[in-house]
Amino acid sequence: MHVQRRGKLTDYGIHLREKQKVKHYYGVLERQFRKYFHHAAKSKGNTGATLLALLECRLDNIVHRLGFGQSRPQARQLVSHGHITVNGRRVDIPSYQVRVGDVIRVKNRAKSLDLIRGALAESHRDVPDFLTRSDSQIPEGVVSRLPSADEVSIPVQTQLIVELCSR
Repeated sequence: MHVQRRGKLTDYGIHLREKQKVKHYYGVLERQFRKYFHHAAKSKGNTGATLLALLECRLDNIVHRLGFGQSRPQARQLVSHGHITVNGRRVDIPSYQVRVGDVIRVKNRAKSLDLIRGALAESHRDVPDFLTRSDSQIPEGVVSRLPSADEVSIPVQTQLIVELCSR
């Protein structure tokens, strides 16, 4: 049986693939992505860099980047099940936008601490420069500044996404 290869991707297909890559990577749906893009387009500065900074500052992504979750879906589940606090308050919304200076801490419960310590022991991932993690009795992380475009963990061409969504 022969499998037919498709022809060369069109410009639209290339643009769409970049957008879908970002949506899948961060686990956002189309409506959420549109809201993020609209917010990035209204703000000053580079729209593509602002869009990726908004996506990087989601709480589930920050929890993953701190090493509290082994994957983004696991980090999303940790947040939605109430294992994470932001500035001492329980936050169970994975899309919560973390700001500069926010302290992300694991809840002081045995089950929460066991989950996070297991994830920290298995992952030897480096924490990005815009975050600081302290491995004390209760693991916590602080957002020291907004992420820059080169600190984004996914190789993507933001210009293609901006061109597609600006139509």
